[in-house]
Amino acid sequence: MILTIGLAALEGACSAASPAGSPSPPAVASSSAKETRPEKPRLTVALAADEASATPVRLAQELGYFAKRGLEVDVSIVSASAAAQALTSGSIDMYQGGTTPVTADLAGADLIYVAATVDRSTLALIGTKGITTFEGLRGKSVATTSPGAFGEIALKLTAKKYGMDVSKDMKLLYHPHSTASLTTFLSGQADAIIAPSPTNTVALNKGYPLIIDYFKEGLRLPGPALSTGRAFFTKNPQAIRAYLLGYLDGLKRAVDDPALAKQSQMKRTQMTDQAALDSDYETALKTWNKDLRIDPVSIKNVLEGLGTPQALAADPKRFYDNAVADVVTREYAAKLFPNEVKS
Repeated sequence: MILTIGLAALEGACSAASPAGSPSPPAVASSSAKETRPEKPRLTVALAADEASATPVRLAQELGYFAKRGLEVDVSIVSASAAAQALTSGSIDMYQGGTTPVTADLAGADLIYVAATVDRSTLALIGTKGITTFEGLRGKSVATTSPGAFGEIALKLTAKKYGMDVSKDMKLLYHPHSTASLTTFLSGQADAIIAPSPTNTVALNKGYPLIIDYFKEGLRLPGPALSTGRAFFTKNPQAIRAYLLGYLDGLKRAVDDPALAKQSQMKRTQMTDQAALDSDYETALKTWNKDLRIDPVSIKNVLEGLGTPQALAADPKRFYDNAVADVVTREYAAKLFPNEVKS
């Protein structure tokens, strides 16, 4: 199948995002060209969690936006620990999650990010009453999720600023998810918690002091971002392009129709608290990216946060390819969101 390259600048953008020795970047058809059929018309896509950040995906699925692009998309929930293996084995085609592509690639897998659906962190570090500074956590315990996840990475980046070492100066209490971290914190078994919204809102509403608001600090981390195997990306650029076009249609609807977005989330999560639904939506609204291109700073933050010699020596460009996201952002997202996205 012969594919048309969208814009002349794409070639340069692709080569800049592809590490040395990797396969040539895929040619991506322009949206102004005749619509090209996806190489694979049925995609399996996994989410790390069915939370507010996933609403554009769910709306695109429920309202037929993927189908409009010639795709049938099966959506499932897969834990971060299982995602790398599932991507490598081909049991899922793409994963919308966090640090998995980086940690898995460092361990020998060949995974990359292909679009940044979200990269602005809503993490907050909250202490027990009396602990109001980061230095006050020296010798204390912090409830977080799994090793290598965003909570630990954010703590390591902050510790570096204060001349501290997380592994030596505090004890991290790991949990399978943020809800479990919150239970530990509220029961008095941890001196602090680092968690995203809406989990952190529960602790703040109970009067516990905020130490760091990472969203206000502008911390960028890739997640939930869209990732896949490099081989899949090379073979299926039109399928990925079609998925991102459908995703953007879902995002546009989520932005324009808050009531429908909340209704979709309520149906998926069985959440009935209207205040919580409103809070989740407002948080998602400020973090949903309209520009889907990966910001290398977010990858760099993960590598620095992991802090291993291998991670620190790695080139951020190795972990992402903006070839498809660049065309889709410039030619479609810029039309949907002209005041927020530059073509």
